[in-house]
Order: sequence, then C-alpha cells, then structure tokens
Amino acid sequence: ESIVVDGTAVPIVEEAQVVTPFGTLLHFRKAGPVARQPRVLIVAPMSGHFATLLRGTVHTMLADHDVYITDWHNPRDIPLTAGRFGFDEYVAHVIDFIRHIGPDAHVLAICQPTVAALAAVALMAAGGDPAQPASLTLMAGPIDCRVNPTKVNALATSRPIEWFAKHLISVVPTGFVGAQRCVYPGFVQVAAFMSMNPDRHAASFADLYYERAKGDPARADTLRHFYDEYFATADLTAEFYLETVEKVFQQYALARGELTVGGTLVEPAAIHRTALLTIEGEKDDICAVGQTVAAQELCSGLPP
Repeated sequence: ESIVVDGTAVPIVEEAQVVTPFGTLLHFRKAGPVARQPRVLIVAPMSGHFATLLRGTVHTMLADHDVYITDWHNPRDIPLTAGRFGFDEYVAHVIDFIRHIGPDAHVLAICQPTVAALAAVALMAAGGDPAQPASLTLMAGPIDCRVNPTKVNALATSRPIEWFAKHLISVVPTGFVGAQRCVYPGFVQVAAFMSMNPDRHAASFADLYYERAKGDPARADTLRHFYDEYFATADLTAEFYLETVEKVFQQYALARGELTVGGTLVEPAAIHRTALLTIEGEKDDICAVGQTVAAQELCSGLPP
C-alpha cells in the first residue's frame, strides 16, 4: 500500500521490529524520501480482536506520523513452552516496545490497554528510564471503573473471579500449536460485545441484505468488510483475562494506588516528563464518561 504525504504517494513497508512469542512490534516504514515525523506507538487492545481492527486509525495517522503498533499473537498458536502471559507480561512488552522505538516517542492506547500503558509509562518514569515517551494519549479506557459504572462494569462485579475462571475459561483443543493452553475464547468475547447492542447489529445485517437487493453494493460492502474484521476473533490467555478482570474491573487497583507490576507499585504521580491527553466518548457504553479522565488526577506530578 501507499500513503499520500505532502501530495506525494509514498509506499508503506510493514516491518516486524521486535518479535516475542506473544506479540510483535510492527513498524509501518515509509519507503521514500520523507521528512522526519513524530514516532507514535499505537497500543492495540488484546480483547478478542486483532490489531487489524485499527487499520483505519493507522491509515489516518500515517500521513503525519511514523507509526508503530502492537500486534498481539493469538494464544491458540503459542505453545505452552512459551510460558505465561498475564497483565505483568503485557506491561513489560509495552515497556520493551517503547524502549525499542526510543526516547520522546508518543504512545496512544485505545480502550482496554490504557491501564497497562499508563502503568508502563509510570514505571519508566519512576525508574528514570531515558526512553520515557513525550506524550501518552489514553482513549476511552477503564482507568477508574468506579466512575459512572456501565453494564460491563456491573457484570464484572456481579460475581467473584472464581466464577469467571470456572465458566468462561476453556482449553485450546488438539490440532493447534497452543493445544492445552487455557484461554478466554475470542468468540465468547465477540458474543458478549454483540449482546450489548443486539438491535444495532440486527439492523446492520438487515441493511446488508437490503442494500444488496436494491443493487447498491457500496454500503453493503462497507458493512461486510466491517463484520469480516469483527468476526475474526483472537483468544486471550486465561491469566491475562482473569488478572485484567480482577485488577481493573473488580479491585480498581490502579485508581486506588494498589496496582503492582512485577512486585513494584505503580505510581502515576511519578510521571513528570510525559504529557497526558485523555479522550472519552459521550455515548461510550463500555467506558463511561469520567473513567478515562480519572488518569489526570492520578498523574498529579504533571502541571494542570
């Protein structure tokens, strides 16, 4: 593919910069003479979909930024010998990716990974890491789920963590590289997402049919492409899913100042060099207004 930069089409080359069993740091390198652009790491959610769901975001940012993205691997394709991948390992990956990109990059975390991204930057700040990013943008994420709790938040607190482990965790079957690994299946997550807005999805499928029937395929193709991506599901490791539910949605560990990563307390107030931008959606039915902006108060070391 190519992207238009300053009126000129520039080819884009996708490069794997860092590869681990659980994730890849992808770089969308511009294969042409382009002026130096701000480097940005997009931290994609690991919540049942692949990073390709953010294709539109990447495409938009490429014109003005040097873009990197976290491409999380599907646990069903990761052998048991690779070990565990929980919340701590997720944060460690984000830190390693930021370090690889280098000092004064920008980090954009969307929805689920906002807590991990804030934790990563806070730990880097507390340790005086020279690769601390210039800015951190948190988009619609559950920094403090006690604020204006949604149906998702209510579900998470309606049962003990043991219930989630017993009823929602499955084992990767024989035939996959990750056979016998415990996972939260991606198809369960997608079903949960769809159950939140069944009328909207039903209307979309009806539109898909009627647009085809009346000979106007453009709208139908848009819907079909969306659902092709939406139904391409990825599993989550059981430990990551359960630790996220418990720490983020049940214990509110970060908001309460109790979150630890690798035994180290996460202190957002340690952030002094990284500018913080929080973005919320007025009609967001997963992370309500107030849940993300809570990060501003936690990062008390930054000027108001």
